[in-house]
Amino acid sequence: MRRISDYSAQMEKAVRDITLPGGVLSTLYEPISYALASGGKRLRPSLLLMAADSFGDSASKAFSAAAGIEVFHNFTLLHDDVMDNSSTRRGRQSVFAKWGVNSAILSGDTMLTLATQLICEVEDSLLRGVLDTFNSMAIRVYEGQRLDMDFETSEDVTLDDYIRMIMDKTGSLIGAACKIGALIGGASEKDAEKMYEYGMMLGVAFQIQDDWLDVFGDSTTFGKPIGGDINNNKKSYLVLKGKEVGGPDSVALAEAMKLPSGETKVKVVTRIYEKMNLSAICRQEIASYSAKAISALKSTSLSDEDKEAFRNVVEKLTGRKK
Repeated sequence: MRRISDYSAQMEKAVRDITLPGGVLSTLYEPISYALASGGKRLRPSLLLMAADSFGDSASKAFSAAAGIEVFHNFTLLHDDVMDNSSTRRGRQSVFAKWGVNSAILSGDTMLTLATQLICEVEDSLLRGVLDTFNSMAIRVYEGQRLDMDFETSEDVTLDDYIRMIMDKTGSLIGAACKIGALIGGASEKDAEKMYEYGMMLGVAFQIQDDWLDVFGDSTTFGKPIGGDINNNKKSYLVLKGKEVGGPDSVALAEAMKLPSGETKVKVVTRIYEKMNLSAICRQEIASYSAKAISALKSTSLSDEDKEAFRNVVEKLTGRKK
């Protein structure tokens, strides 16, 4: 049976083999190398490779597109850290903290173009479909980031608004990776769209899991300080669900979120979450979107063995600790 970990190992090598200029341009390219070498799950490119193999034994034809997806993903992280004023990424200094705002922006811009060049290395017969998918995804990611930023200063954000935002910002990238891999593997349009739906629903479950880990995870394995969403007043699934419930606990939560950032605020808000049983509610929502991903997967023409491989990815990601 195919395993996502096998593709992750191959992708790790492929990313590290990307050759970038040095010399007088090292100040442009060193931050890119640093970002790409920081690890991560290599989830998106690995899903792309696994989809290409599952539909047509075509992973060997998909490495450039997979690398493009990974470079694009890391480009968004460089710019996200600037917008979020985040000094830490994957357990070490962010590019923004290490090289400054200007370098993070310019090196990020360069990564976007590098990603597009890599995507365009697919076979000519596939280029239009793959590039359309990539560009549509990119626009959705930017729209999702804009919504995420707008949410920071809005008190009228609903759970539906939040789900729409993470579908754009997180789900569309995972969905596009699955669809591009399927297209390279020769999948029908119907199967490619179902793989996009699978990736989209997986992405939503993945992000809600991230929200849960930000409160109830362990900072050592999670790779960033616990309570970051609380201290940054992010509109996470937990805080929006907590406010939606209503009653005295919701009022207490709204007041607690006004506390100054720090350890005390994190502890107070977390206690309210626990009192409202929001951890269990959050886990139920993760399970719901996971089931939607698996339902889309069942509608494809993949073999039972390949469906099981993608099902295992869902179970692995929604049970993760980091």
